[in-house]
Amino acid sequence: MLKVVVPGQIEALARSAVDSALAVHRALGPGLLESAYRDCLQLELSTRGHAVEREQLLPIRYRDHTIPRAYRIDLLVDRELLIELKAVEALQPIHRVQLTTYLRLLRLPLGLLINFHVPLLKEGLHRILNLDFQTEVSPT
Repeated sequence: MLKVVVPGQIEALARSAVDSALAVHRALGPGLLESAYRDCLQLELSTRGHAVEREQLLPIRYRDHTIPRAYRIDLLVDRELLIELKAVEALQPIHRVQLTTYLRLLRLPLGLLINFHVPLLKEGLHRILNLDFQTEVSPT
């Protein structure tokens, strides 16, 4: 059976990120712009001791050429967890695809897609796995 195995330190990082997002949502509620949630989540994660890179422009390689500003990620936490933020009425399939592509390009096993425009944040939290990290595991 194939399964994406996420290292323990990244799982712990994801828990910290979710706790941080819950704190931000509890304080602000839904209805603000994505940029407000991004800035507050960056501050919350930083106060918990995490290194957070915000709105980083990243390159891609295409036909032996580097495209320097091909995509922009919302938050990269401790260089191990990608967080893509939304403040939309409903997530669309393209939002998941976007994060999946970013995970593949960054070679990260796990990302969080967080939509803050919901009454309860648990409805807006989504774990996205990079299937490139699938490994064979024996059934237990």
